[in-house]
Amino acid sequence: MSTDSTPRDPKTAAAGGAGPGAATPTAHTFQVDLRGLVDLLSHHLYSSPRVYLRELLQNAVDAISARRAADPSAPARITVRADGDLTVTDTGIGLTEADVHTFLATIGRSSKRTADGGLDNSGLAAARSDFIGQFGIGLLACFVVADEITVVSRSAKSPDAPVVEWRGHSDGRYTITTLPASAKPEPGTTVHLTPRPDAARWTRHDQVVELARHYGSLLRHEVTVTDARGTATRIDAPAPWDVRHGSPLARREALTAYCRDTFDFTPLDTIELDLPLVGLRGAAYVLPDAAPPSRRAGHRVHLKGMLVSDQADDLLPDWAFFVRCVVDADGLRPTASREGLYADETLAAVREACGARIRDWLTGLSASDPALLHRFIGVHHLAVKALARYDDELLRMLLPWLPFETTDGNVTLDEFARAHPVILVARTVEEFRQVAPIAGAAGLGVVNGGYTYDSDLVHRLPEIRPGTSVADLDPGTVTAHLDTVDPSAELAAAAFLATAREVVGRFDCDVALRSFHPASAPALLLDNREARHERTRARLADEADGLWADILGSLRAEVPRAQLVLNHLNPLVRRAATITGKELAVIAAEALYGQAVLLTRRPLTAGESALLNRSFLGLLDHAMLGREAADPQKES
Repeated sequence: MSTDSTPRDPKTAAAGGAGPGAATPTAHTFQVDLRGLVDLLSHHLYSSPRVYLRELLQNAVDAISARRAADPSAPARITVRADGDLTVTDTGIGLTEADVHTFLATIGRSSKRTADGGLDNSGLAAARSDFIGQFGIGLLACFVVADEITVVSRSAKSPDAPVVEWRGHSDGRYTITTLPASAKPEPGTTVHLTPRPDAARWTRHDQVVELARHYGSLLRHEVTVTDARGTATRIDAPAPWDVRHGSPLARREALTAYCRDTFDFTPLDTIELDLPLVGLRGAAYVLPDAAPPSRRAGHRVHLKGMLVSDQADDLLPDWAFFVRCVVDADGLRPTASREGLYADETLAAVREACGARIRDWLTGLSASDPALLHRFIGVHHLAVKALARYDDELLRMLLPWLPFETTDGNVTLDEFARAHPVILVARTVEEFRQVAPIAGAAGLGVVNGGYTYDSDLVHRLPEIRPGTSVADLDPGTVTAHLDTVDPSAELAAAAFLATAREVVGRFDCDVALRSFHPASAPALLLDNREARHERTRARLADEADGLWADILGSLRAEVPRAQLVLNHLNPLVRRAATITGKELAVIAAEALYGQAVLLTRRPLTAGESALLNRSFLGLLDHAMLGREAADPQKES
């Protein structure tokens, strides 16, 4: 498929066409290496050789659409014969000899476009919206599985149109032959492929049936696949949303069955999608199991019945990761490979409209089906939180229904706010776990704000529930709710407290003696991530030198200290407060600090790990020495 060019005069080339008397430049056209182009298509444009059948079906559908634009009563059939070789026959508009030269022998030219790249507006051409393809390279996809393509066509433009045969080869050669009328009595086109040995599996009958169903199950024309014995398998079937059903329940069951057949799951609910402006119909199926927000949904998108992609991830907003869609549209554009959707303003509008439809479904559940709403939130509360964070209407309607981890357990905010007019928000999961047992016993209402979206949503609760106060949790708030001990008891424990402060001081931690519930908790470590980071930065600044020390020093702020709160209600702490021996007091203080650190469930530093190991061995050694001292049978 190359073009002729006139040799250029070397002197003219050297002159570059410049200056007085220079020769007129000679026009040239590019030479096309068809083998290289086919390799490019197979390895970079198309995802798999199987797309060859989609391209053939698409060309057949477009040919039928073009013929029916002029003659609505024209037959609309596509027959695929798979018996080792592959033949696709349609009852479409057909091609004249001039059309064959123009559209089959010129790469990039499409029968849907004029020579200047516009649309063909001739009387026999359908409107652009009736065509699936528009790039004019679909037939080349057949060279991915075959080295020779034969096209026999008869035009419907005139009753006496000749039958034309075009035979193309993957090396760029082609021939055109006029055949007798008996070779094709009726208008239409037949494409014949003989596969290469390495691609023979793609034209086996079972494989062709599978591919035809995959790509063409929703086509609006009759499509059949026949085998060598002439047994026909009907491929096309009406979309379930286009079928009239006897009742809403029957319609719902049909849509659910289609979801099971297509996606292999039974949906929690079905949301019908209908956007007449772009001719989009379909359904969004709510997943029955939780899906991570990072997982991209694989939506199935058909254009005019032809499957474009079963992994489209740009049809819905990112927050709608809890649904999977099947849609058929007329007004969207495919990419050049026709394996995805062209990102334009129309797609953006469709994405916004589909998102609004799903949001309306959510807001309607609270009034129409509260039980389903509870089931949905139980599975997809993270998705609802992601949406409610940016949607004020949904926030007002659904925030009271959403579950949060609190000091009262996993409850809804509405229930929690009734019990706690002042709600404290722990900024991290670690901080919440530190204070939850103590805060709960003290009657404080604390919400775990360490999970995605939770802190932002809880802080917006006063907008929809006036009178509720929300504030960030501060370690000092918890300390203020702990009871002080009797001065005489604190004075009696002064020696032990001094030793404990000395022990934990190297971890930038203070010690306080308080009384709090539950009494089974001997100690509480009040700290937060930001404070630890600031202490780490300060320590690095002290250890560094040069420019790095100056940079860290310029960021120096008041270094907050952690606080180890010992529970005077705990019997073990009261006994430890009476220890007089320095060595045992150190071991006891280390053990209390180590246990408090473990209860925070945060990673241990190297120093804390060493402290835990040392305190355990020290207590074990002390217990064994005490047992030996009390044993009258001890050997001398």
